[in-house]
Amino acid sequence: MKTSIKRSKEDLIFDIINYTVLTLALFVVAYPLYFIVIASISDPDAVNNGLVWLLPVGITGEGYERIFQDSRIWLGYKNTFIYTIVGTLINITLTMMIAYPLSRKDFSGKKFLMIFLMITMYFNGGLIPTYLVVKDLHLNNSWWVMVILGAVSVYNVIIARTFLQNNIPEELYEAASIDGCSHFVFFIKMVLPLSKAIIAVLTLYYGIGHWNEFMRALIYLRDEKLYPLQIILRSILVQNMSQDPMMGDVENAVEMARIGELIKYGVIIVASVPVLLLYPLLQKYFVQGVMIGSVKG
Repeated sequence: MKTSIKRSKEDLIFDIINYTVLTLALFVVAYPLYFIVIASISDPDAVNNGLVWLLPVGITGEGYERIFQDSRIWLGYKNTFIYTIVGTLINITLTMMIAYPLSRKDFSGKKFLMIFLMITMYFNGGLIPTYLVVKDLHLNNSWWVMVILGAVSVYNVIIARTFLQNNIPEELYEAASIDGCSHFVFFIKMVLPLSKAIIAVLTLYYGIGHWNEFMRALIYLRDEKLYPLQIILRSILVQNMSQDPMMGDVENAVEMARIGELIKYGVIIVASVPVLLLYPLLQKYFVQGVMIGSVKG
């Protein structure tokens, strides 16, 4: 027989305040995203006049038509997919290979190495020295600069190390070493399969970073065939908002501004959809990995 627990007045007040705050937080986070979606398919004049706030007004697909009629958009998608997949694989491989020995109690010198790595979080050589190093290594204007430069994030190394310390017991390696298992075999056959949660977190962190990469391409790439999606979307936006001074007039300037408003919201959607589709697939591992990897550091 079920016995219902009588809730006190204080519990009821707490629930009301709790749900109110969470609802407001959801609205603050979700509404800007929703507004971008409806603004990208609404009449720009209605958006500028503040008429679009709940439902789209004067639905039009002209912004998306102008974006996708540019053949460079597919080149940008292809390049960005390559940079994201290859770069993320390199990132995860190096991060886990660094995090594993740092998580071992019997690894001598790990404190010094950890301090050395953490120094790079606060100090770097700057843009010009980095550019000169990239140029001397002949990585300038090549797709390798997009996947090798910044291949390891110390912050992610710390998260992965903490996860391994808390979830890979020392006794597991001791049992495996009795059967002649080396550290490398243990890492490949035991550590990686047991680290799916943190690998999913790293995949999302690194993958989003590669997908949204803009400055690195702007600085180091000159060949348009190597441009990622973000650079090409910026080019499309600037191209459709600019006006030819030889043929300029007031009506043309107004029309360019109108189309620019449509494209401005459209490029945000085009650049964000693949990441939004990926997140639900990794959400379970992402939450688990962040919670476990963020304690006992």
